[in-house]
Amino acid sequence: MNDRERAMAVLNYQSYDRLPVVHFGFWDQTLEKWAAEGHLTEEEAREWKDGNTMDAVVSRKLGFDFNWYSCVMPNTHLLPAFERRELEELPDGSKKVMNDEGVVVLEKPGATSIPAEIEHTLKTRKDWEEQYLPRLQFSEERINAAMVRANDKMIRFDEGGREFLQQGERDYTLGLHCGSLFGRARNILGVVGASYLFAEDPDLFDEIINVYGDLCYQCTKRLLESGARFDFAHFWEDICFKNGPLIIPSVFDEKVGPHYQRITGLCQSYGLNICSLDCDGWIDALIPTWFNNGVNTMFPIEVGTWNASIAPWRAQFGTGMLGVGGMNKVVFAHDFAAIDAEVERLKPLVDLGGFIPCPDHRIAPDGKWDNVRYYCDRMRQTFG
Repeated sequence: MNDRERAMAVLNYQSYDRLPVVHFGFWDQTLEKWAAEGHLTEEEAREWKDGNTMDAVVSRKLGFDFNWYSCVMPNTHLLPAFERRELEELPDGSKKVMNDEGVVVLEKPGATSIPAEIEHTLKTRKDWEEQYLPRLQFSEERINAAMVRANDKMIRFDEGGREFLQQGERDYTLGLHCGSLFGRARNILGVVGASYLFAEDPDLFDEIINVYGDLCYQCTKRLLESGARFDFAHFWEDICFKNGPLIIPSVFDEKVGPHYQRITGLCQSYGLNICSLDCDGWIDALIPTWFNNGVNTMFPIEVGTWNASIAPWRAQFGTGMLGVGGMNKVVFAHDFAAIDAEVERLKPLVDLGGFIPCPDHRIAPDGKWDNVRYYCDRMRQTFG
């Protein structure tokens, strides 16, 4: 079996010879540190991105089979994006910047966290109709610009990527990224703006969600119609924080749930029975909406401060609930004993079936190269 076949066997409750050892990428600072230590070249650290050639190189050096987050991504964002502009520099070196979504944010020197939001371009229906709606229309360029990893090189979909995907010849899983059905809307409105809009102008709130939903559907449909072969469908949201959702669950279920059902139904009609979702934070209150509308795989599963795990979700939703993630990456900053304990903790979860352990998000700069290599070796020894 190759790594792709192993992964699909696990998630379909079929027999396999060993568990694939996968990851979900790295912080840029992590790669820079490892390059300074001599484990990577500067080019490998600088050029790394999910699913590209350098990703494959770094994976092999560490001992991972592949990066699970290898996806073909049509452009479901604003097109064209807003031009990034520096608006003001403050005495402490911080800068007020208009980002590519039309949001003014405060960027601080050396900070790696999400910048604070100061102002939003989208405040009224006029802003929506003039500045945003024209940028959210479907076009073939959204498909053609998607990049495909083909035989350890990256090519555009319209420059040979389509033919490669129709063959389906690869030894790693590849997803079809179906976009974001509320997360991007939350970005352009802000959490406060989205909350007020729902109360003050429900028609515009619905229209924004419906426009994003239709754009994601059209992009997904065109890639599936092309004959390209994928292993799973995938969505991104990031609409929760450590205490729960950033949207009322009943509103999410009513307004966004039907768009999930429409897109996952389309994917299933093309044989994609694995539909995964990436949402940070404590997601439990939104899982019923996702699961009941065709999203059956949680990726990543963030251990975090809320101790997320596939086990309680499996108990609640049954064997139809799958997962990739749930490995507590903080042990990479500790020692071999901590890694041994984490691998032992994962054993009963793997025994549930339909679950592939994966560091619960990007490997952080405190992760030690030798610890990550040791983890990969222990996973093979334990589950191989």
